[in-house]
Amino acid sequence: MSEEKAPPGKRGPRAARPHMPGYGIKPSNEGEGLLPWSWAVERLVASHGYWVSTVRPDGAPHCMPVWGIWINDRFLFSTGAQSRKARNLANNPKCVVCTEHVTQAVIVEGIVEMSTEPSVTAEFCRAYGKKYHWGTAGFSEPVFVVRPVVAFAVTETSGEYSFTGSATRWTFDTT
Repeated sequence: MSEEKAPPGKRGPRAARPHMPGYGIKPSNEGEGLLPWSWAVERLVASHGYWVSTVRPDGAPHCMPVWGIWINDRFLFSTGAQSRKARNLANNPKCVVCTEHVTQAVIVEGIVEMSTEPSVTAEFCRAYGKKYHWGTAGFSEPVFVVRPVVAFAVTETSGEYSFTGSATRWTFDTT
């Protein structure tokens, strides 16, 4: 599997084809080629809603829609401290975040940290308020920060990119 490395001196995710047996995914050097990380970031920033999947303590999946922001290669969202999502993440910090449009899907698997840091809350409130035209004065809920471990992009077979020729997997340096 061919990989595309970040330019020297610039940290970034490594791109490769995802392993998807039976789906006809082409090698990295065929089709339209690997999608650039900037393609995924555009969709992560522009998505209005996102799906966040967590795992309950008994191992059952839990998936709910949220509003959030993508900033500095991380996803930030908030939820009530006692919500099912927050309780699941306290037990198991692994989650999946998906954009809302399946025709140009971006899927991020990551590790969540709950933050009550004033600087993180301020950054979140500024970006969230601007994106959703939502007042954040008096905001006091925790902010959850998802740091990606791996991300995927898949497109439908119409338009600029085909599913089999542009499916991409990015791996992040988590050190």
